[in-house]
Amino acid sequence: MTSGVTADSQRVFRFAPSPNGYLHLGHAYSALLNFDLARQCGGRLLLRIEDIDTGRARAEFEAAIYEDLAWLGLDWERPVRRQSEHFEDYARALERLDAMGLIYACDCKRSDIARIAAGKPGWPRDPDGSPLYPGTCRVKPRRTAREVLAKGGVALRLDMRRASTLAGQGPSGQGLAWREFGADSPSLRGGIDDDPQGTMIAADPAAWGDVVLARKDTPASYHIAVVVDDALQGVTDVVRGKDLFEATSLHRLLQRLLDLPAPNYRHHGLVLDEKGEKLGKSVASTALRALRAEGWTPADVRRRIGL
Repeated sequence: MTSGVTADSQRVFRFAPSPNGYLHLGHAYSALLNFDLARQCGGRLLLRIEDIDTGRARAEFEAAIYEDLAWLGLDWERPVRRQSEHFEDYARALERLDAMGLIYACDCKRSDIARIAAGKPGWPRDPDGSPLYPGTCRVKPRRTAREVLAKGGVALRLDMRRASTLAGQGPSGQGLAWREFGADSPSLRGGIDDDPQGTMIAADPAAWGDVVLARKDTPASYHIAVVVDDALQGVTDVVRGKDLFEATSLHRLLQRLLDLPAPNYRHHGLVLDEKGEKLGKSVASTALRALRAEGWTPADVRRRIGL
């Protein structure tokens, strides 16, 4: 496994929110963990604005991100990388996968897939709970990735079977893995050296099936954009919520296929609400700015999230 970390290199952390809503306590937890861990080891902290979904991104939410993070006492390197300014980076990655024969156009709708799955009890689902794509369009005549995106109306999917074979992925995840740090201490209170060796986790990208890597309205999925961004920015340590733990299998596959370095990973516990449910923008969790208006201080935030 290629690693982006060497003994004498400065470690690079990043916090990468999407400007499609206001930050809440869950975001504060992840941002502060990255900030604290970078400071402990004399590393760098980057801020990335993941606005690849331009239809949902809003300038007021981006401005609020900077304001909220500054209020928490965080500082980061400038300039900030904004995904919407780097579509060509993702297009080149997609074209490289395309040249390897790993991408195909798909015009199936989510409702089509759901209907097929509903008619067959026990249909497999991906780690997020969505029914796996049946491969309907995998045998259709191929078109180049750029041609597909230019004409619109379809998505680009990764041929998982061919991709796994090309990446040397064997049974039970053999040959593809990542190094997970702090897996047994979600709060990471022990600091950057609490788990110096980490644990090797076998990747299982096949669990995701033929994932979508791009659509006309979103020229790169989160998965392809994040691995390209991390590599281009020299990120050595990815510290993010455990809700993205399973996605790391897919990210490791893409890193292998694109010959990109593999960061070290820490998947931290999630901040839950009074009902024990994950905080989120989609469920209108209380925003940091609202807590600030109620008189909360950055110290109050740290106490609430256990830092």
